[in-house]
Amino acid sequence: MDLEALVENTNSQTEGSGKGAEHVSKDQTILEQSTYYEKRIYDLEQLIDIAKSFCSTLDFSNLLESIVYICMAQMHVLGAEIFIRDPITNDVLNLETAKAMSTGKKLFIPASSSICTYLLDSKKPVTFAELKKTVTDDDDSMQLLGNLNPTLIVPLIEKSNHLSGILILQERIAIEEETTYTEYEQNMIMSIASLATVAINNASLMEMSSTDMMTHLRLKYFFFNQLTEAIDKAFQQEENIAVLMFDIDFFKKFNDTYGHECGDFVLISVANLIKSSLRETDIASRYGGEEFTVLLRKGTKDEAMKVAERIRKKIEGYDFVYNDQHLHVTVSGGVSVFDKDTNPVDLPNIFVNQADSGLYMSKNNGRNQVTFFDPAIHKLKESNE
Repeated sequence: MDLEALVENTNSQTEGSGKGAEHVSKDQTILEQSTYYEKRIYDLEQLIDIAKSFCSTLDFSNLLESIVYICMAQMHVLGAEIFIRDPITNDVLNLETAKAMSTGKKLFIPASSSICTYLLDSKKPVTFAELKKTVTDDDDSMQLLGNLNPTLIVPLIEKSNHLSGILILQERIAIEEETTYTEYEQNMIMSIASLATVAINNASLMEMSSTDMMTHLRLKYFFFNQLTEAIDKAFQQEENIAVLMFDIDFFKKFNDTYGHECGDFVLISVANLIKSSLRETDIASRYGGEEFTVLLRKGTKDEAMKVAERIRKKIEGYDFVYNDQHLHVTVSGGVSVFDKDTNPVDLPNIFVNQADSGLYMSKNNGRNQVTFFDPAIHKLKESNE
């Protein structure tokens, strides 16, 4: 082969080799793009499922629990916590999900803090280290955040200009020794946060519409709705549930003697004492005026009377101080217990009326006491009359 032919053959091979490399490069690009879009489609489908999940409940506690578990699964973290702006006072963001840190008092971040201002302005997730570089004048709130061991802090923003809450992603599960969040992952968590914000806002509106603004207890219609469900469940599972009813003794004298603001003070204080005496699963409501009702989701006669007596004694022994005046406040109570065999009451209004009858007996017998409504004795009295 002469020199000219050798050069031509070499050029031909080189050109062919170049075309082959170019072909491989295009295939690789197409594969990468295909993989990216497949993941994107999958994540969008996930977001649709997440939105459905968030919209499936208006119960505040259940919704927050759902948000926490979804974020843990999607972001591969071992825990998550949520601060929610107080829907009534609107001036603090309360930590609503940290049961392990229960200290008997609410943990919160002031809505006016530099932390909230920075998160609202940035409108994106930040690490705790990034936040520490910017916020230097809010040691208490920064310490609170630091105690939660955050790997990412995500603002929950409503309508672009209102910080509804803060989502804290905690320790991350290492995937291929990588614990930082990619830009794609940060965009994903912001999408989830947007869905969560809408759901939280809806649940908050529901919470507010069913809550007495003065005492922060549930309203009467909400109580009846929950009681109806509890009765159905009690029938099915053959369990005992109880209704307690309380009325503040001689309530009118507080308004007449010290004014209506004093009456409001007494109502709020009594409501707090009742609520603090219950389990998380129980429900207290302001029935109307100075009357309160309680639903014990599980409670025999002895258990219900024990709870009612505890509430009565706590109120009787509490030091009500209004404008340097020490007030003596007592309540009368009535108790009724659902039992499938002895008291199979199937209507919520009859159930409450039974407790009200017990309350009426307490009033007639001298007040500041609790009376159990015994359906057998009540029927005997009716037959004698």
